[in-house]
Amino acid sequence: MSDQIKFIVDNLNKEPFRKNYNLITFDSLEPMQLLQVLNDVLAEIDPKQVVDIREEMPEQTAKRMLSLLGILKYKPPGNATDMSTFRQGLVIGSKPVIYPVLHWLLQRTNELKKRAYLARFLIKLEVPSEFLQDETVADTNKQYEELMEAFKNLHKECEQLKTSGFSTAEIRRDISAMEEEKDQLIKRVERLKKRVETVQNHQRMLKIARQLRVEKEREEFLAQQKQEQKNQLFHAVQRLQRVQNQLKSMRHAAADAKPESLMKRLEEEIKFNSYMVTEKFPKELESKKKELHFLQKVVSEPAMGHSDLLELESKINEINTQINQLIEKKMMRNEPIEGKLSLYRQQASIISRKKEAKAEELQEAKEKLANLEREVSVKTNQTREFDGTEVLKGDEFKRYVSKLRSKSTVFKKKHQIIAEFKAEFGLLQRTEELLKQRHENIQHQLQTVEEKKGISGYSYTQEELERVSALKTEVDEMKGRTLDDMSEMVKKLNSLVSEKKSALAPVIKELRQLRQKCQELTQECDEKKSQYDSCAAGLESNRSKLEQEVRGLREECLQEESRYHYTNCMIKNLEIQLRRATDEMKAYVSSDQQEKRKAIREQYTKNIAEQENLGKKLREKQKAVRESHGPNMKQAKMWRDFEQLMECKKQCFLKQQSQTPMGQSQIQLPFRPSSRRPYCSNCPSIILLVNQTENKVNTMCRFIIRNNCQ
Repeated sequence: MSDQIKFIVDNLNKEPFRKNYNLITFDSLEPMQLLQVLNDVLAEIDPKQVVDIREEMPEQTAKRMLSLLGILKYKPPGNATDMSTFRQGLVIGSKPVIYPVLHWLLQRTNELKKRAYLARFLIKLEVPSEFLQDETVADTNKQYEELMEAFKNLHKECEQLKTSGFSTAEIRRDISAMEEEKDQLIKRVERLKKRVETVQNHQRMLKIARQLRVEKEREEFLAQQKQEQKNQLFHAVQRLQRVQNQLKSMRHAAADAKPESLMKRLEEEIKFNSYMVTEKFPKELESKKKELHFLQKVVSEPAMGHSDLLELESKINEINTQINQLIEKKMMRNEPIEGKLSLYRQQASIISRKKEAKAEELQEAKEKLANLEREVSVKTNQTREFDGTEVLKGDEFKRYVSKLRSKSTVFKKKHQIIAEFKAEFGLLQRTEELLKQRHENIQHQLQTVEEKKGISGYSYTQEELERVSALKTEVDEMKGRTLDDMSEMVKKLNSLVSEKKSALAPVIKELRQLRQKCQELTQECDEKKSQYDSCAAGLESNRSKLEQEVRGLREECLQEESRYHYTNCMIKNLEIQLRRATDEMKAYVSSDQQEKRKAIREQYTKNIAEQENLGKKLREKQKAVRESHGPNMKQAKMWRDFEQLMECKKQCFLKQQSQTPMGQSQIQLPFRPSSRRPYCSNCPSIILLVNQTENKVNTMCRFIIRNNCQ
């Protein structure tokens, strides 16, 4: 499980997810976040799955994910009960369910992308049969299936092209190289044309060269035709040889056959064919007709329900019971004549059945024989085409069989000799084992005798001494041989060295001369290289100058081209303006009032008159506003003063009311005898302000009354 989580975290941290998880943060994700991670992985496989699961119902999320996993052929572990737990775990975001799904998806992302892409086009829509009875629906469904097949073929071709090794970069490189070659060839052709134009009668020479090329192509075509005809002739000769061999074999078979055997064979074939024509084929034809009539009857009858089927079953059961009763009655009668006839009838039916079976077997055998003959002819043709040898027939095959028999007899004799050798080898092995056992017993007895005599190990030491002495003599002989060999080898090496010296002396002389030539050539190469470098530097400077000139000319060309496009645009604008002016003149000059009204001049004059009237009205309004501005400002100031006065009276009244005792029910205000106005002794500082404000209020009221009367 830890390896699985590690694999999931590593893949989620890579492109294109970039989640920046570690094992702890990933394991601490909530179920909703885990479902969102799963949805992001599915969205990478199928872009249609880009959804925020917080804005989606859990049932819809589970249904969508299950459908996509079904398309991707994900098989959850377990049986049917585990399937229900898998669905529940997918709904609630269970880790034991989602971790295996993420591991499976991230293992094969590219493969699943391809499968999801193909599923969009290759999942067939199931159309009910009752809708397919409509012609338009059936045609549309047929077109849909054809398009699906075409998409399959195109996708296969695309995959083959992708896996064929051809990349777009290589193809573009090839195309660019071919275009460069094409430009070079065009330049070369132009150069050759310029050269040829200076030659006299160059048109005639070009014509002759063209005719020569045509004749060469014709010669190649004729040579190809000649080769094809040679191949056809070779195949025809081989076919003729095969036919001649078949004719020889058929003649040989006909020469060996007798007329009586041929007649018997023909009579048997005639009997068989007459039986097939008169008995078997008519019966089969009659049975097929009955079957066809029964099927037509079934088709013509209306559709049967469950009740009709029950009635038919009851009728069949009744008829079966009647048949059984009739058979029992017939058996109760037990008439001897009918019993004998029944035996003969049974025998005749058995014979007819056997005859039919044998005829069918014979027909099958003939068909098999024809198929085998066809296969034999095909195989013989193949062997002739491969090896050029023919299949053995007749006497050649007999001779080949006789050779095989003689070889088989020789093989049997050799096999018998090998068996005798094997038996003798077994006997020798057995004798060797017996001798080894006897030797071991003798050695054991010898050791016991030596122990008794007190000289144990004597025989072993003696054998070792003999063996060591023998080895010493062999080593001495080897030393003598090696010394002789070494002396001979030294002599040979000396002779070889002298021979090589004598053989290498002229070569060394030639080598000295070649070294001198090499030094001279290196000097020439250095001189030529310096000349080449100077020439290349000059050409490079000329090339850079030419490139600068070409760059300047290209810039001039671009400027001229932009100027040309600008002048074209200006000409088009002037043409449009000229067309408008001519249309305006036509409308202005014409006698039709409607055309005149359409003219721009009339529209502008009308707009000017409307704007002038509007300006007059606005000036009059401005004048009235200027005249009434001063009185209106005075009136506003008087209203503000009146408001201030009333606020002051309110404050005085509230202050005086708060100073009176609670038992007094009426407020006694002193009045001045001259003014009849209430006087507040507590606020003498505002008397002047009050008088001024009352005067202003009176004047304002008079002004308002006068304006209203006017």
